[in-house]
Amino acid sequence: MNRLNSTNPVVKYLKDNIGIIIALVAMCIFLVAFPTTRTTFMTGKNIFNILRQNASNLFLATGMTMVIILGGIDLSVGTVIALSGCVAAGITTAMGGETAGAQAVAAVAGFAACIVVGGLVGMFNGLIISKTEIPPFIVTLASMNITKGIALVYTNGAPIRCMTDAFKFPGAGYVGPIPVPVILMLVVFVIAVLIVNRTHLGRHIYAVGGNAQAAKFSGINVEKVKFLVYTYTGIMAGIAGMVVASRLYSGQPTAGDGAEMDAIAAVVVGGTSMSGGSGRLGGTLIGVLIIGVLNNGLNLLGVDSNWQYIVKGLVILLAVYVDFLRNKKAGR
Repeated sequence: MNRLNSTNPVVKYLKDNIGIIIALVAMCIFLVAFPTTRTTFMTGKNIFNILRQNASNLFLATGMTMVIILGGIDLSVGTVIALSGCVAAGITTAMGGETAGAQAVAAVAGFAACIVVGGLVGMFNGLIISKTEIPPFIVTLASMNITKGIALVYTNGAPIRCMTDAFKFPGAGYVGPIPVPVILMLVVFVIAVLIVNRTHLGRHIYAVGGNAQAAKFSGINVEKVKFLVYTYTGIMAGIAGMVVASRLYSGQPTAGDGAEMDAIAAVVVGGTSMSGGSGRLGGTLIGVLIIGVLNNGLNLLGVDSNWQYIVKGLVILLAVYVDFLRNKKAGR
């Protein structure tokens, strides 16, 4: 029986993530027990609201997990949300259409362009990072400013409104009782898990993150791995931009501000080491839920938004400190 439990993936998952699972459960118990949030937190409407609002964070966090396992960072994903969303709204409104069919075609074209924009920014980051010795922090910081500037120039600093039903569907639509972003979130997560756990690329990501030089000597194309991971992260940011723009019924040049911080927080809280080489998407999923419940709980408690930044900053610091202690104990 013990041997069966040791190889059971569910049992292993619970053991590997017991600390953050306890933290998530404790937060939920507090919000259920607290008088102010007792009747509002644990409702179907609010749970779906948490998942819908944090779908975009999961998209970013799946890519960010791979990047951080690789030993890098991507600060540009937040501004890619803004730029890709603005492009999607701009193309959709420019194509227009009087009939529902024409509007759907316009929305599909806009969303396709949205994902392409994200992929292009990711390729730009991946190409420079893989071909040069410039630190990923500097490269993605530069692309963050570039993409933000392009979004502001493209929109003249004003939102691009788009109110068609087809445009609103990915971010605000439903399939039965389930919000579309929640369905997209599950699909993206499953695909990311398969990439990391069932492909050569996934194994190579861990190898490069653990020791890039050794990975290169073993025959792994380190440059290709870095390029693909940053491209994937850009595509995820493009999809997040699509969902955010759709939910807001507009492309906003300021959308996604600070989104990279929430994604990094979710990844680190989920147990991925900032030193690279270790981490699991299963932990990232719980990290996204923790950040989502934290944001939702603070809002329900009426905590001022300025204080919320302080709380989230402390959570990130605590998670990094725990990671430091874990690495120190492991002798890394």
